[in-house]
Amino acid sequence: MKRNSLVFVGLVLLILMTTFRCFGDGAKILSIFGYPGPSQYIFILPLLKGLAQKGHQVVSISTFPQKEPLENFRDIAVMENSKLFEKMLEDFAGGSKKSYFSEFMNLAETGKTMVTNIMENAEVKQMLAREKFDLIIVEIFFSEALVGLGEYFRAPVVTVSTFGTINFMDYLVKNPTPLSYIPHLALPYGNHMSLTERIHNVIMQTIDDLSFNYLMLPYQEELYKKYFPQASLTLDEARQNISLVLLNDHFTLRSARPYVPNMIEVGGLHIKRQPDPLPQDLQEIIDKSHEGVIYFSLGSNIKSKDLSKEKLQTFLEVFRKLEKYTILWKFEDDSLPNKPDNVVIRKWYPQPSILAHPKVKLFISHGGYLSTTETTYHGKPILGIPLLGDQFMNVKNAVKAGYALSLSLDQITPQSLEKTILELLTNPVYTRTVQQRSKQFRDTPLPPLETAIYWIEYVLRHEGAVHMRNAGVNLSFIQYHNIDVYLILFVAVVAVVKLVIVFFRLMRKIVISASHEEGQLNKKKTKVN
Repeated sequence: MKRNSLVFVGLVLLILMTTFRCFGDGAKILSIFGYPGPSQYIFILPLLKGLAQKGHQVVSISTFPQKEPLENFRDIAVMENSKLFEKMLEDFAGGSKKSYFSEFMNLAETGKTMVTNIMENAEVKQMLAREKFDLIIVEIFFSEALVGLGEYFRAPVVTVSTFGTINFMDYLVKNPTPLSYIPHLALPYGNHMSLTERIHNVIMQTIDDLSFNYLMLPYQEELYKKYFPQASLTLDEARQNISLVLLNDHFTLRSARPYVPNMIEVGGLHIKRQPDPLPQDLQEIIDKSHEGVIYFSLGSNIKSKDLSKEKLQTFLEVFRKLEKYTILWKFEDDSLPNKPDNVVIRKWYPQPSILAHPKVKLFISHGGYLSTTETTYHGKPILGIPLLGDQFMNVKNAVKAGYALSLSLDQITPQSLEKTILELLTNPVYTRTVQQRSKQFRDTPLPPLETAIYWIEYVLRHEGAVHMRNAGVNLSFIQYHNIDVYLILFVAVVAVVKLVIVFFRLMRKIVISASHEEGQLNKKKTKVN
């Protein structure tokens, strides 16, 4: 009896120790966000902090180290990447336009440099040689070679997309993307496309796939072989050895679409349910505004100071006429010549806290996805001025939903800008529509941050959660699209049709021959008679 009791106690202690190891000690997690765009890291940072607060040990590779130490959180700053995209973004703000292939090659080469800088960093090399990790969290944006860290550490890989899904993200988990109603991110189409738009969409997607596979991937293939020479998986196999994809997306922001089980929407993950208080001076500026506040920002990548002098004067001229409104302009220089008194410029604003303020009436935005998410959450209409990437689609979706208007930067005039701003400020339909959309966006079973943490810990608990993966990842392109089946069926149909034709020709020949013989017989009978 005593022996059985001891065995029972031992089993209980073993279970408790195992549970404590899995949940009490926490996992060791490596996060790699090499892209130097602040908006990308703004999105992921609350998740990394949330994991650290739950007892997981987080090591973060980025260009944005924390200003103050955090418990269970360690930075590896790869500052060589901090200026990678600066020149390209300045060109966009200045109105410079390059060809699609020129931009694509620029991104591909920059992605190669970014990955190289990470893997050649002295602290990263030391980490690779000495440390072990239970989970890898990585942003895949022209940095595909980094998925090799999964096999290197024998750890499951979670990828994160800060702008929703796109073809190279769908490929990781073989997520279906019907081009009949899901437009390419760079196209300003909704999910109800005309025939012409669908043709354009298919062509654009095909060009994008070919460019990605034959122009960009070779760079990453080279890096993968260089930094993971002992890998048993090919880069293509490693890319599809993904446990979970977290998307900054929500069906209320774009439109409903299919997802496989291990692709999870966590749009608005970075938005605090209770926004941080505004700095005292900024709070006073907003409170003292007469008719309300217009907030103007082109995001964290494009800088307003890089706009042409002509465009800057256009904005200043219109803002001067809106003297009853206070304009908060994210402007990255210390001064702005000819600035009217109702315009307040600062290099950085606490955007979510500003948008949460009831006196803010309008957001003039570039249409970046974080900005679109935040303004929708806080119920503010948008004047969209898209400049690159998915911004055109984001603004188009907001316009179609009825809470935004759009202007092209190169077509903005004082007249068009003033007219559009006044329409958004004076017509209450835009505010009512976005506030209704805000209610829909907020109505979730769990806050997005909690959802993301739950699924990451789910992957940890279930050792990579292989059971969630779509069987399509194991199929070739031909098998996945049933091309071989359709080819066989086509050949079978052609063969059957051919047999039928041969049969009818043979029958016709027999009938004609019989008819001819009967005619000859009748002629003979006639002669005899």
